Formats: sequence, structure tokens, C-alpha cells
Amino acid sequence: MMPVTVLITGGIGSGKSAVSSILESEGIPVYDSDSRTKALYDSDLRLRENLESLLGVSLMTAEGKFDRKLFASMIFANADVLREVENVVHPAVLEDFEQWRETALTRTGIVCMESAIALDKPIFRGSYDLVVMVDAPVQLRIERACRRDEADPEAIMARIRQQEIDFSKADYIIENNDSLSSLKASVSSVFEKIKAEMENGKLHN
Repeated sequence: MMPVTVLITGGIGSGKSAVSSILESEGIPVYDSDSRTKALYDSDLRLRENLESLLGVSLMTAEGKFDRKLFASMIFANADVLREVENVVHPAVLEDFEQWRETALTRTGIVCMESAIALDKPIFRGSYDLVVMVDAPVQLRIERACRRDEADPEAIMARIRQQEIDFSKADYIIENNDSLSSLKASVSSVFEKIKAEMENGKLHN
């Protein structure tokens, strides 16, 4: 039975992390691209040096930590700079993911990557076999994101408008608009279908 990599994606506040937590509790490893990327800023010297060369500044604080505040201020104010930074960061993340996946697949036949952006970035397109998209009503997404990020609703709504969600790219859609128990049932249902497809050899035809 061929191994399968599933991309868990969706807009802000949709509940990607909740789905990932459920999967991990069921023994399915999940690569959290956001937290792993932040870890790489601290641990990957080559990545940090490439970013400093690109931006022309030191990205280290006086305490020897990666200066996330300075980094964010430089990339989110300029779309061209952001694209150049992504061209440096995404290959490093992909390499890290592939190393992680190689290890994870020694224990299981299914692994997942949680990412809000991988679906729209060509560099990641060969790194997953199926797309599971998490969705929820906009108002519910705003409420969740406001609680999590301690942000105001207008700021969250602006971020939602910037995200273009193409549901036609999803192999499965999980609606996260009810209770946690309902979400768990939906996740289990989707992944039972994926396992059945794996057993029938339908995923890699």
C-alpha cells in the first residue's frame, strides 16, 4: 500500500489546527508548517543568512534571537519583498517537510501537512496527494480568529478578503460549524474514506 500525504488547508479561523489536533490524537502525524517555519528562523543558519543577505539587515536581536518584529515589518509592507522572501523561505520549509515526512512514514502510511498557503504555491504542489479543506461560516471564523489572535474583527475580515479559497481544488471538505464532537466525527469519516481508497489502490493510479 502506497503512503499518502494529505494537505490540511483552509482560511483563517476555519479550524485547521483543530483538525490537526484530532488527527494527531488518532495517531496520524501532522506537520504544522507555521510553527516549523518559525522554528527554522531560529535554527537554520543558512536560511537566516540568506534572508539577511536579501534584506540587507541583521535579523538578530541583542539577545541573539531571530527578530520576528523587524522581519514582519519589512516583508508585509512590500509585496515584491514578500515574494522574494518566499522564494528563500519556501524551499527551506519544503526540505524540512520532506525530511520530517521520511521519518514519519516509517511509523505510518498517512502523514499530513497543515498549511494555509501550500495549495497556492507551485513549489509545494508535488508534495501532497490529497487536499482536505476545512471551512466554516465567515462570522464564526472571525469570532475564532479574534479570540485566538486578540485582534479586532475588522482586521480579521481584511485578512479573510485577502485569502482566495478555491474549493474546486479540494478532494474533501470538512465543515467546522458545530461542536468539537461533530468535528471529530467529520474528520474520522473523511480519513476512513481516505484509508479505504488507499486499500483499494485508487490514490496513485
